[in-house]
Amino acid sequence: MADKPLLSPEELDALAASLDSGSIEVDTGFNTGAKVRKHDLASEDSSLGVNISSIDMINERFIRQFRLGLLEVLRTSPRINPTRVQILRFGDYLKMLKAPLSVNIMRANPLRGYTMVVIEPTVVFSSLDSFFGGFGRGVGDLPPGRMFTPTETRIIRLILDVFTRSLKDAWAPIYEVDFEHVSSEINPQFAQIADENDLVILSRFDAEPTSQGKGFIDLVYPYAALKPIRDLLRSRVQSGDGNEESDKQWRSDLENAVNDSSVEMQFLLGHLNIALSQLESMKEGDVLYFKKPDMARVYISDLPSFDVEIGSVGSNIAAKIVAPVNPSLL
Repeated sequence: MADKPLLSPEELDALAASLDSGSIEVDTGFNTGAKVRKHDLASEDSSLGVNISSIDMINERFIRQFRLGLLEVLRTSPRINPTRVQILRFGDYLKMLKAPLSVNIMRANPLRGYTMVVIEPTVVFSSLDSFFGGFGRGVGDLPPGRMFTPTETRIIRLILDVFTRSLKDAWAPIYEVDFEHVSSEINPQFAQIADENDLVILSRFDAEPTSQGKGFIDLVYPYAALKPIRDLLRSRVQSGDGNEESDKQWRSDLENAVNDSSVEMQFLLGHLNIALSQLESMKEGDVLYFKKPDMARVYISDLPSFDVEIGSVGSNIAAKIVAPVNPSLL
């Protein structure tokens, strides 16, 4: 037996007519002034997640190691310039890429999921030319289906070996991560390390193996892979490498070194303003009169530092410090 409705059709019509006419108030109740913000439970939110400043710190250490490693392999001095770390959806990132590319899937143990390293062909061919003694000349656009030759693939593996070794060293002070090559593609659409709507963390490095070749190398972390260690990353950003004893020793050594440095002090007993014409007409024997202030002022490196009283101790002129001077208040 069907449940009987609480209101009849006539009562529902009467209620709707009263709402339209305004005879029934609709703005009553609790929290009527509260603002509502839409939230999708199925989507990831990066506002309270991974602090990308920690990724910037890791990238800075990585670049130093990666540059030295490429110098040993390519026998040239490459330039690696980082761009700002971005958090974006994986589908939006794929739209930025154009095949063919060297797309390499890496497993970053013990992090979850897979990491992706994308090398632009310009970097590959410039490195190949430098490796065989050339000047690092790149190439133009490649046809979409063009595969990498065994020699080019070998150069890619050399770059990847240096890349993963440098990245592991960069992560070492924060978290022990071991990178393992899983597979390679030329079309990024086939490298699905995340769903299109999932967030990823993109670190792009503009690589210039020589002045004649320029391209990019992308490092892509799934957002979900770094989220479990977000507290660790945040704490490392706040306290550096966590070696507080080393920081204290460094501050002590710096303080001792500064204490041994010498500074020049100048004592200003007074000042006066005169016209340039009066100054030009002065001759030997003329007397200048001015009111001596109660205290003299000490300047250190042309910065006002102390107010002092001038006196004497035995046969020496002496100055007694009365109060320090804050230059920002002058």
